[in-house]
Amino acid sequence: MSEMNEMDLKKNAISGVLVIDKPTGLTSHDVVQIVRRGTNIRRAGHTGTLDPRASGVLVILLGPAVRLSEYVSASDKRYQAIIQLGSSTDTYDAEGRIISTSPVEITETEFEETLRQFVGIIEQTPPPYSAVKVKGKKAYEMARKGEEVDLAPRTIHVYSLELLEWAPPEAVIDIYCSSGTYVRSLAHALGEKLGCGAHLIGLRRTKSGQFTLRDAVPLPKLREAFETGTWYQYLIPAAEALSDWPAVELTHEEVEAVRHGNRVTATPDSPNQARGISEQGELVALLTLDPKSNEWQPTKVFFS
Repeated sequence: MSEMNEMDLKKNAISGVLVIDKPTGLTSHDVVQIVRRGTNIRRAGHTGTLDPRASGVLVILLGPAVRLSEYVSASDKRYQAIIQLGSSTDTYDAEGRIISTSPVEITETEFEETLRQFVGIIEQTPPPYSAVKVKGKKAYEMARKGEEVDLAPRTIHVYSLELLEWAPPEAVIDIYCSSGTYVRSLAHALGEKLGCGAHLIGLRRTKSGQFTLRDAVPLPKLREAFETGTWYQYLIPAAEALSDWPAVELTHEEVEAVRHGNRVTATPDSPNQARGISEQGELVALLTLDPKSNEWQPTKVFFS
């Protein structure tokens, strides 16, 4: 086997996570393309879009780990947002056209009291300039053409909102929320409730699922590692992407059974879902418990 073929085989076998601190000015897709070129691995995808104006934690799955996307994408997020009070825009952020202005005559206490009204399980309407599809069309495409965009509200969970800095007309807040939350919509709704209008002028994602900025490598640093061939040092095992799931260590025989879609015996009082991990720490499968037979049923197998 040639050296090139061996290298290709090794790359095809790579499965894991790259956590990147995305800079502003790039789309999430731009970063995925950079990773594909840098690793020579075509199978790569992100797990939660960050707008070009936003920065912070962007989780990218490589190789077979992309099959974890539906689970990782659904994980909770944390942001630091800078909100401009006193004006509203049609896009709910600084890129849009100002549609109303009003003097900011509220106190820090009033702001915090209003902020608390958005904590909990709430209904939120996505911004008209978003990628949400309406009758097969993206909302922002319709909005740009002047078409009426009627977006249905969605249920989200805002776990906490904390005022970090009060410097009117700007306020910096920490947002811990469920996946699918639009911080732009939150800023807009907050402005409406305060009566002075508001829009988002800065956004940084500080946490996505189990990963925080501490786990993230700055994109320029990762690009240098692509050039020197040392990027593997930043690759996190696929099993860590769902580290909040219970882990079940499988014996060699159980690994072989699970890889072929067969069930294996569970221990008493096992959780409903778990990660099946090999003795070497490799993610083998996601498992669902059949309580009647007390067996693990592999629902998604990652290696064959």
